[in-house]
Amino acid sequence: MSEPMAGLDPQLPRHASMAHAFEAALREQPQAAALVCGERRLSYAELGRAVAALSARLRALEVGGERVALALPNGVEAVVAVLAVWYARAQLAPINPFFTAPELELVLREAEPRLVICGADALAKLRALAGPLGIEQLWHFGHDRLGDAGEDGADTGALDLDAWLAATGAEPQLGAGPDSDACALLIFTGGTTGEPKAVEHTHRSLMTSVLQHCSVWSVTRGAERFLSVAPIFHIWGLSYATLVPLYAQGTLVIVPRYQPEEVLRVLACERISVFGGGPAPIYMGLLQSPAFGGTDFSSLRYCLSGGAPCPEELHRAWEQGTGCPLLEGWGMSEAAPLCLNRPNAVRKLLSVGRPVPDTDVQVVDLETGTRVLPSGLAGEVRVRGPQRMLGYRGRPDATREVLRDGWLYTGDIGYLDGDGYLFLVDRKKDMIIVGGYNVYPRQIDEVLFKHPKIAEAASVGRKDARLGEVLVAFVVLQPGAALSEAEFFDYCRLNLVKYRRPVAVSFLDSLPRTNARKIDKKALRARADALPVPGGSSG
Repeated sequence: MSEPMAGLDPQLPRHASMAHAFEAALREQPQAAALVCGERRLSYAELGRAVAALSARLRALEVGGERVALALPNGVEAVVAVLAVWYARAQLAPINPFFTAPELELVLREAEPRLVICGADALAKLRALAGPLGIEQLWHFGHDRLGDAGEDGADTGALDLDAWLAATGAEPQLGAGPDSDACALLIFTGGTTGEPKAVEHTHRSLMTSVLQHCSVWSVTRGAERFLSVAPIFHIWGLSYATLVPLYAQGTLVIVPRYQPEEVLRVLACERISVFGGGPAPIYMGLLQSPAFGGTDFSSLRYCLSGGAPCPEELHRAWEQGTGCPLLEGWGMSEAAPLCLNRPNAVRKLLSVGRPVPDTDVQVVDLETGTRVLPSGLAGEVRVRGPQRMLGYRGRPDATREVLRDGWLYTGDIGYLDGDGYLFLVDRKKDMIIVGGYNVYPRQIDEVLFKHPKIAEAASVGRKDARLGEVLVAFVVLQPGAALSEAEFFDYCRLNLVKYRRPVAVSFLDSLPRTNARKIDKKALRARADALPVPGGSSG
């Protein structure tokens, strides 16, 4: 077992929840810059005013203890909504606003929210789903061309951020903060089967996560400038890229849509000190930009990565080009962070570092999951710590499968070296990572099966220089049916968000099978490596 780092930094302020941490920022430096997004620049006082206005509306609805889903892209509205939901003592359920309607339906059925808050782009999809799913309220930021009269049973209402920011007068009334042990968050993961599961976290576990991050990747309170490109509906985009900046009373700069040239411009112009870029493709895209060589990186202290491994060459190229190393870490929706590379410690390329404070990491045998393996031997990684989830909402069997005797079984295969550094080498789960997003082939296959001309389908991953991995589909058609590649990809565009879409398809007479008549994924992966990608692109 790897020994965790020394305990949490004793100098870090403790709070009962992130809502309480935000109140501290309002008291201590209300005029400091809190958020920058495009032309918007909000002080902590202005952000507090907007949060108070939305939380008052939520409290009037008496949503305490119930789920409020957010289908919002990155932006000021998303940050306001996150904090407002917690001040209303409700449970936050962030979901991907770019999901197709079938994908949204799956996660909404799992979360069972009473209310959904969305942007204008997702409103039409959600309005069609709200009534059949029993969602009482559908609130939205932005202009609704259809008006606010819902036709499917849900009451809709427009939210006006500009009006809240323009209001002046009394100090914002945020209401009482939530209880530490109350459920704060439902964040979605596909787990081992590819079915969406809602991971439940308390306010205490989220607060612990923030303290663990800041104990390893130290921050100067009130002085840091953070840049976020990670989606807020992802555990990294929420826990590190959003909550840590607010806890640190720093300035959170948001680029709503990842465009390499714009990210590089903002890094320089906003004098960013901490860049929580995320998975390797983010950094690869920046390195390949024509603007990279002319960018001033002198203000950067940390560049952080997680979600997908960074190749050795990427580490070298980034540090050579910026003078700032990439620090990798490891976590998961069920518990984050778990291991991080300290900036002032020995760095071992391709390692995700050592366990964070108050966290134990063991590597155990794959057969029983109980025998602890010596350093250097690979097995399943299991972890325990106070940042661990409560469980999967409404799924006791799935919870018992991964939470055993106080340990969280991660499904990742790795080994610990003699110094306690963790190296991840494979995944026990049938899962691939596309640009930092977990993609579960079984889930994709279920979508493909619904096509009337498809009899069988099996998807596998293959390595990709830019995205880490991409998805390749193998399809058997119904007898006598004809389906072109163009029709196949059109169907995928209608039913799958971009990172879940296969980049190539092969039509077969039959799928290869093992002696046990199971689909032979190993044989399909070998075929996938040789299959050309239409247009020669993986993106």
